[in-house]
Amino acid sequence: MRGILWGVTFFEAFILGMLEGLTEFLPISSTGHLTLAAHLMGLDIENNPFIKSFVIVIQLGAILAVLALYFKRFLRDMEVWKRIIVAFIPTGILGFLLADVIENVFLGNDLIVVVNLIGVGVLLLFVDRWLQHHKRYDDVNQMPVPQAVLIGLFQAIAMMPGVSRSGATIVGGMTLGLSRKAAAEFSFILAVPTMLSATGFSLLRNLNEFRADSWGLLAVGFITAFVAALLTVRWLLGFVSRNSFVPFAVYRIVIGVVYAVFFLR
Repeated sequence: MRGILWGVTFFEAFILGMLEGLTEFLPISSTGHLTLAAHLMGLDIENNPFIKSFVIVIQLGAILAVLALYFKRFLRDMEVWKRIIVAFIPTGILGFLLADVIENVFLGNDLIVVVNLIGVGVLLLFVDRWLQHHKRYDDVNQMPVPQAVLIGLFQAIAMMPGVSRSGATIVGGMTLGLSRKAAAEFSFILAVPTMLSATGFSLLRNLNEFRADSWGLLAVGFITAFVAALLTVRWLLGFVSRNSFVPFAVYRIVIGVVYAVFFLR
């Protein structure tokens, strides 16, 4: 049964949580897929404040999966922390300044999603095919610390829906000489402070949307996103050790075209 107040069923909460966990760390745009799924389910992601808050909660579930996977490295590896902090600074500043604009103007904008899905797909295709011949670093800690700032700027671009935070940081990492696996791993690690701060900020702003009768829906989405993200991150690291990002680039372009055909008016 669809909740009268929330407009989301438990099955839809499960599907959205699964979709978030599967797509958050793949370079294919979780926001774009959630927006597309909401359209197909008849959910109003633009104007329903609970659904916006629900998306925040399932994103938190996905990011905690990475924290669980990399917990020991976060405790012991001070070198990677230097790069995380430097990369996070531009994202944190721009995110704080532009949060309202992104949420109120761009979130749920179908045209923006389509343009970014296709555009970043083309860019990822180019970077993977041509720049991987110039890779210089097979490990994140081999990358000079100042270069992490540039990856942070790439990540800031991903505040636009449809870009994909992981897509932007992977493109940025490979552009700066990281191998495919190192770029993916730094994307995962950088996601922890970035998404924790973003979701924490959004949760504080939307606390009034969470009521006692919504916790069941939130729990289903959160747990599903956590488990799906855990499996996806492990799989992706193995995949990019042996393969390229070309399938993801092509997929982005195809899904962007499908999105445009069916949902752009």
